[in-house]
Amino acid sequence: MTVDQACSCPDYRSTRRNFLRNVSLASGGTVAATMFGDTFRQTAYGATNANVVVVLSLRGGADFLSMVVPHGDSAYYRARPHIAVPRSSLICADNDFGLHPAFAPLKSMWTSNQMGVVLATGLPVPNRSHFDAIEEIEDAAPGSELRSGWINRLIGLQPGLSPLEGVSVGSGLLPTSMVGPQATLAATSTDAIDLSGGSTPKAQRARRRALSQVWAKSQSPLGLGARSTLSTTAALRSTLSHGYTPANGAKYPTSSLGDALSDTARLVKASVGVEVVTLDFGGWDMHSDLGTLESGSLSMNGMVTGLAKALAAFFQDLGSTGSRVTLVTVTEFGRRVAENGARGLDHGWANSTLVLGGGVRGGRYHGRWPGLSDAQLGDGDLAVTTDYRSVLSEILDRRFGVSTSTVFPDFRPEPVGVMA
Repeated sequence: MTVDQACSCPDYRSTRRNFLRNVSLASGGTVAATMFGDTFRQTAYGATNANVVVVLSLRGGADFLSMVVPHGDSAYYRARPHIAVPRSSLICADNDFGLHPAFAPLKSMWTSNQMGVVLATGLPVPNRSHFDAIEEIEDAAPGSELRSGWINRLIGLQPGLSPLEGVSVGSGLLPTSMVGPQATLAATSTDAIDLSGGSTPKAQRARRRALSQVWAKSQSPLGLGARSTLSTTAALRSTLSHGYTPANGAKYPTSSLGDALSDTARLVKASVGVEVVTLDFGGWDMHSDLGTLESGSLSMNGMVTGLAKALAAFFQDLGSTGSRVTLVTVTEFGRRVAENGARGLDHGWANSTLVLGGGVRGGRYHGRWPGLSDAQLGDGDLAVTTDYRSVLSEILDRRFGVSTSTVFPDFRPEPVGVMA
């Protein structure tokens, strides 16, 4: 069973179908790696050592009350008699919160202040639909007529840089956050980055020659974009054609997330101008059988184990390069505080946000905790006290030095404190 198959919620299945269909149409269907955008910029391909933000989407609605456990709030244990994480098992704990023990591979990052948590984050108004919530999060402009994702708008603030500023790795599908007028890239893996339509090296060379001749002198936006795509894919293939061995003894788990993070490390270390990378890790829609600390791969314990091992390998692989990489998690919503009759959790409201890597004020739990008493909940859910856009705004400000008023229109971010 795949992690996507484990998500049994009909709304999630519909979301996944719509997502695949819509993005496949936008990308021309079966293209392994495609330059997207309604307009293209002609840019010189050049190595940069810019900061990089990695956005990891935990698809399905992750239960952060199981990952970041409010052990100091007795209501948590009353609400989850069968699935609560025992206080004695927690790591990186203070008087109020602690991390799920499966985060053990990341403990050194926590103690070295390279990993932090922002509590009670999410959308300002509850949205318990997978499709609607992820659309709202990735558009990040509720009520606006903008038809672009927040990452695409971010890329538009810094014209003239590499065509590889925004890359989606893993699925080969462009997320809503990257849709828009600026050119971005989606690839199943770094090995798959090339022109579509050539199944062999000989066919690729022939296709490249033909396209070069067709677009050699065109000054139209399409011609400029075609030449940019040709030069970028050629240079990137040359850079990445020698295989990849993770550094510093890093061992990625055998999983889609492990593969995607390995490819991301490869892109970052190649210094090809990548500034924002998006990744997906699905399987968090646990309406039943969330499990205990002894449960297997598709339980909460198994999912957190896979997440932690992959993230630990990623930053170990990056080594000193990790100082210019910040990774942040997003998910469409949290889960209900109380477990259901199937020992799972239904759709809720607030979650929490993990922030790892360079520039992080780690080793602490940031944000205001709303509490879990009946009077403090929002219709049975943990209430949001920090808009997720405030977290992203602070990261973008510190890592890129950009104003986020265009990235998140009509939104005034509040200080979070998770970034130095």
